[in-house]
Amino acid sequence: MIRAETLDLLEWQRLCQHLSTFAATKLGTLAAQHLQIPDTLEDSQNLLAQTQEAYQLEIALDRPLSFDGIHDIGNSLERAELQGMLSGKELLNLATTLAGARQLRRTIDNQTEEFPVLEALVAQLRTYPELEQEIHRCIDERARVSDRASPQLGEIRHQMSQVRDRIYRTLQNIMQNQGTAVQDRQISQRNDRFVIPVKASHKDAIRGIVHDTSATGATLYVEPHSVVENNNQLRQLVRRERAAEDVVLRSLTEQVAAVQEDLERLLYIVTTLDLAVARARYSYWLEANPPHFVEGERITLRQLRHPLLVWQHKHEQGREVVPTDIAIPPQIRVVTITGSNTGGKTVTLKTLGLAVLMAKVGLFVPAREPVELPWFSQVLADMGDEQSLEQNLSTFSGHIRRICRILEALEVEGNRSLVLLDEVGAGTDPSEGSALAIALLQSLADRSRLTVATTHFGELKALKYQDDRFENASVEFDDVSLSPTYRLLWGIPGRSNALNIARRLGLDPAVVDRAQTYVAPGASADVNEAIAGLEDQRRRQEAKAEEAAQLVAQAERLNREIAAKAAWLKERERSLQQEQEREVQAAIAAAKEEIAKTIRKLQQGSATAQDAREATEKVDRVADRALPSRKAPPKPQPGFRPKTGDRVRIPSLGQTAEVLSDPDTDGELSVRFGIMKMTVSLADIESLDGQKPELPKPKATPTPAVTVQKTAPLVQTSQNTVDLRGSRIADAEIQLEAAIAQAVPVGGALWIIHGKGTGKLRQGVQEFLGRNPHIDRYELAPQNQGGTGVTIAYLA
Repeated sequence: MIRAETLDLLEWQRLCQHLSTFAATKLGTLAAQHLQIPDTLEDSQNLLAQTQEAYQLEIALDRPLSFDGIHDIGNSLERAELQGMLSGKELLNLATTLAGARQLRRTIDNQTEEFPVLEALVAQLRTYPELEQEIHRCIDERARVSDRASPQLGEIRHQMSQVRDRIYRTLQNIMQNQGTAVQDRQISQRNDRFVIPVKASHKDAIRGIVHDTSATGATLYVEPHSVVENNNQLRQLVRRERAAEDVVLRSLTEQVAAVQEDLERLLYIVTTLDLAVARARYSYWLEANPPHFVEGERITLRQLRHPLLVWQHKHEQGREVVPTDIAIPPQIRVVTITGSNTGGKTVTLKTLGLAVLMAKVGLFVPAREPVELPWFSQVLADMGDEQSLEQNLSTFSGHIRRICRILEALEVEGNRSLVLLDEVGAGTDPSEGSALAIALLQSLADRSRLTVATTHFGELKALKYQDDRFENASVEFDDVSLSPTYRLLWGIPGRSNALNIARRLGLDPAVVDRAQTYVAPGASADVNEAIAGLEDQRRRQEAKAEEAAQLVAQAERLNREIAAKAAWLKERERSLQQEQEREVQAAIAAAKEEIAKTIRKLQQGSATAQDAREATEKVDRVADRALPSRKAPPKPQPGFRPKTGDRVRIPSLGQTAEVLSDPDTDGELSVRFGIMKMTVSLADIESLDGQKPELPKPKATPTPAVTVQKTAPLVQTSQNTVDLRGSRIADAEIQLEAAIAQAVPVGGALWIIHGKGTGKLRQGVQEFLGRNPHIDRYELAPQNQGGTGVTIAYLA
């Protein structure tokens, strides 16, 4: 009884109802709505394995697993077992169910990945294709027994067709000959006999049997005497047809009854599979993770969310769900949660209880990995108000009655139970209530695996310091906004903040101020002040930890960006080398061909000295064209002298840099691009318009070669990236102007994300860059940095 009460208190039925919406069959929906909670760890692990494999199968498939054709044939199987006769519709549903089950097994067996649990489940399926074929042979798509079901039935229907044709011809002739007596030229049926509508005023014109009259009495439905015998014959054939159909249906029903146990097994397997897929789809929708049952380990539930609140947020426009962190060491047996009213204490209890139950039935838990918790044999809870006028129970009496039932249940299997108590000891004198709560929690520490209780009694906060099995937790309260944050703080007892909450909820400030004067100063105030200090210190530590985590994440992201840029540059260098090698090889091949032509020309006739000289000159001309060493270097444009503050280009690095110092006597100067500084030679730089600087005259004594310091390539960071996606061109130009203005003193490049789309935004951005004096050049980003969706602008 207490287990059922606990499920009601935790609103377990609502969760099952949500789960049932992900089922594909009627049987799966019913099974989800009445979800059974396993009694053993092995059953829970098997259900969890089914869910995990169904989750992976759904990801592996191009489309969701199909349960088309599966029907609830349970009642039909029961009637077949009782020697009843199934209808054509029932038999057709059974045949499509067999086909659907066979398709499910084929889908699972044909996967490249292994799904041992699901494969073992569907391996027990017996789909009886011969029974399915026989049903389709005898029953057509309209669920009627077909003519080919038996020769006798086919002959009867042939005779019926002939008799019906004779009746139609006879009646058509009568209506044609007696046109004035007929109300309309349409043959009807009354009492399974063919009749014609005759005007009441002309009833004597067509002699026969009147079977019906219209509502106005103006029309009589008459069976002429000439078709009475044919109608009688047709009715006899109809009876014979029904008897022949019954023979076919009974034969098929007997075949179904012969394999009834296997078909019931098939129905169970298909329902189990549908329920596993429903659990997987619900878990995916919840963004949940698979739990791990651990013995003797801590409970780890980070960023745990209440599944019913998630549903309310997504489907009913509810508030965003605030996750909570639950981490309980293995030696802890009792957790006491204190803090302000409306702070989320009861929600925390329900969230933990639902998480444990979800793990038991094979559902994923809506928390971040890793999800670790022990397997609890039962979850017992006391929440809400048990006041009952009918049973003469007060709030306190109702709680005590339920706690008694909890203690009775713990006598059976208490050491593996989870107990959840809301406002333990409330509803009576505070001194007696706190004493009762302390004694009860100490008793539960010996009897249950874990007890989590909420309370406002300050005496319960001290239990942690008297017994290592106790731990404190509290719900956080924001003193600035005077509202709860719904976050759970571990190791720190909470404050009730009753007066602050009363003020926030609109109670007369004068009443609150007067109440404040009645609060006794002393130890309680000192404790609250110490708790407030601890909470403030915790908040500062959490803020610093968050800042450190952000710095680590930023460093990791920067490292990945640098590594990606370096890999791209290395790949580009390799491709350029390959292209240059191909060009050299092509030039060598062309030169060899021209030399071969010259040699063949000399060999064709008597060679003279003039011919030899011309051939030699031709070979030299080929060498001048093909050999890089024979090519004269381009003449630099003299006259450029870089000065401090000028911007120059370093062709070897593909960068634009700012000059930090004038060239020294050795022709070296310091430059900066981006955040990098380096010393380069005048020979390694040029002006932005391509002029080469004047090199100093070499000294008489030899000088060591100038080495260029290796620098890191430009990398994309959040500081040099502007995202314009979704902006109009005019707004984008304003954002670009501001981004370029901030980047100009630093130098380097600017990554502009405009997206691909129709290309209009990209065109507008590039036109703006082309006319901006601070932009030297721009180009589309490599594929690994966004391709045509990103433009890199190099600052002048």
